[in-house]
Amino acid sequence: MPKPTSLDPNKQLMIKTKTLQRLIKEASYYIQETKDNEAKLAQMKADGKDEYDIKKFAEVLEESQMMIPDSENRKNNAVNDLKAFMDENDSLDQEGEWFVTAKGLLEEHS
Repeated sequence: MPKPTSLDPNKQLMIKTKTLQRLIKEASYYIQETKDNEAKLAQMKADGKDEYDIKKFAEVLEESQMMIPDSENRKNNAVNDLKAFMDENDSLDQEGEWFVTAKGLLEEHS
């Protein structure tokens, strides 16, 4: 159970929003990396590259594919955490930059 913090709620909002932004970027990175690696593997097979190299690159592709569910799960947890935080804190500056950014992220990823 996390310790209660004495941070200003608007500062906590900034931290949670930045965390969500980072996790969104990370999840999209793994998806793009997987697509790129699939294309590269198909090209390696079409070019008749060495079987050992193909096998090793297929392992790299598998690792990228395994990261997608993990990064999506962490992103979804951050979405839920941010949403709950915003619902529980009435004292947030609703005109502030981080509130507007957080609200936009939640609308886009909920």
